[in-house]
Amino acid sequence: MRSMLKGIGAMGLFMLLYGNATAASLRVAPTNLEMIAPGSAAVLTLTNEAKRPINVQIRVFRWTQTNGVEQLEPTNDVVVSPPSTALSANKDYLVRVIRVSKKPVTREESYRVIVDELPDPARRKSGTVTLVVRYSIPVFFKGPDASAPKVAWTIKRSGNGLVLAARNNGDTRLRLSELQLIQNGREIATRKGLVGYVLGGASMEWPVGGGKSVSSGAVSMKAQSDSGPLDVNVAVSGR
Repeated sequence: MRSMLKGIGAMGLFMLLYGNATAASLRVAPTNLEMIAPGSAAVLTLTNEAKRPINVQIRVFRWTQTNGVEQLEPTNDVVVSPPSTALSANKDYLVRVIRVSKKPVTREESYRVIVDELPDPARRKSGTVTLVVRYSIPVFFKGPDASAPKVAWTIKRSGNGLVLAARNNGDTRLRLSELQLIQNGREIATRKGLVGYVLGGASMEWPVGGGKSVSSGAVSMKAQSDSGPLDVNVAVSGR
């Protein structure tokens, strides 16, 4: 799996397979996991809220960001147990997420656990829709001396639009949400909810709106991060 769907975060991605749809039956908690070394294991709770059994598949991938592109790669350093299971109706099930690599964690390692509800062919009926759900859960293993995120921000023009670029020189990720860009007292772009993550030692870019009326002066960026509100001035590069 070379690339990932942007912005799914820990939210369910609903895939239209066959709707007069029923509500999603699978729930996963918590929405992210963080373990500080020497901690190496955590638990996800899967809940089947339906009145019928469902089948799920659980996989784990290493999560990286290269040249502003997110990638998921197969890994043997972290495993999940069980990798698949049948969930009885109205029951909770525990899934263990375990780092089995013997290599010490020095900075922060990032993974995603993908939980898929599998479609039931026996329930497929002509003219009906079945919604199945995917959860993508961020998982972080952090060294005890890992540094906080240290992000340099730039706004770039790209065609007729604007791109927010982030370079994280710290060891740990920054989660960006509720973005607002203001120049000369005027809002030039906004993005509600989760914008995305920039991982430690990585760079990311996000489209943030049109750029026709943006001048070369600084832009005020207001947003939310893991550690609280952000309020910084960001230079606009290019013309």
